[in-house]
Amino acid sequence: MRALTPAEVLFEGETPPAALPACDHYAGSEKLILKSLALQQSLGPVFDVTLDCEDGAQVGREAEHAELVASFLGGEHDRFGRVGVRIHDFDHPHWRDDVRLILRAAKRAPAYVTLPKVRRVADAAEMVAFVEATRLELGIAQPVPAQVLVETHGALAHVFELAALRGVEALSFGLMDFVSAHTGAIPDGAMRSPGQFDHPLVRRAKLEIAAACHAHGKVPSHNVTTEVRDMDVVASDARRARNEFGYTRMWSIHPAQIPAIVAAFAPREEEVTTAAEILLAAQTAQWGPTRHRDTLHDRASYRYYWSVLQRARSTGHGIPDEAAPLFAPAATAEERTS
Repeated sequence: MRALTPAEVLFEGETPPAALPACDHYAGSEKLILKSLALQQSLGPVFDVTLDCEDGAQVGREAEHAELVASFLGGEHDRFGRVGVRIHDFDHPHWRDDVRLILRAAKRAPAYVTLPKVRRVADAAEMVAFVEATRLELGIAQPVPAQVLVETHGALAHVFELAALRGVEALSFGLMDFVSAHTGAIPDGAMRSPGQFDHPLVRRAKLEIAAACHAHGKVPSHNVTTEVRDMDVVASDARRARNEFGYTRMWSIHPAQIPAIVAAFAPREEEVTTAAEILLAAQTAQWGPTRHRDTLHDRASYRYYWSVLQRARSTGHGIPDEAAPLFAPAATAEERTS
């Protein structure tokens, strides 16, 4: 009998949680875009690059910037297909043109479209539907997922509904805009550490976003850290986001931050080894209960250890050779019965 993989048995009747690279790096100008894509080619697809139309475009030159962004998608610098775009917000007159121009001109569709400053669920749903309709009109084969920025009171109030939207794969926390939206009621110290993790209103927002994402199998993406010199601060922020708040992805606004974030989100060597041992034993036991070092395991714990191996892979962390077959593509129904 063929050995079944974790993807085939651990999420029966459910959609497996979305999995994305641990870091999302933003770049707006041509110079910074080229630098970011060169780094991605060097480090591998352990981080995404988001080409920014919202803050990157000069007023009155939105179309030119969208065309510039489109020129990088599927081009010689887009080696892994892990390049997304952030378009203008719903209330901006150019957001539909961003979508049309980029999807029409790009050699390859973006890995995702980020929707900023969402205030209402209906607005996000309309934007997602417009992206879908445009890609169908242009004959683009695969859907283009959306990532929603939660940075307004309205978005936070409906964060579970946003996470439930079909076509949305991630929610990202926009810390700076969220704090600013409180018009001075939250001190500026909450825009950086340790305040960003300690202020009750900011803590609440982060926890609500993470909880909503995990409830609906979406990826929670943590806000940026403004520190660009001391990478120990960046790494500490990433670890706190991952270990205390349940985030599985984090923004970067400076190339030097990327390795620190990716390393902080990677599992430890001993975690990877343990996860591989437990899952291989489970596979041998046809995914029934097993015992590992005097601890009993079943499918509930198998799902956890499977996430450890997925996290290792997405951060470029090596996994034991014998565990590589666990990532084999799921069999078709015909293959399962043969």
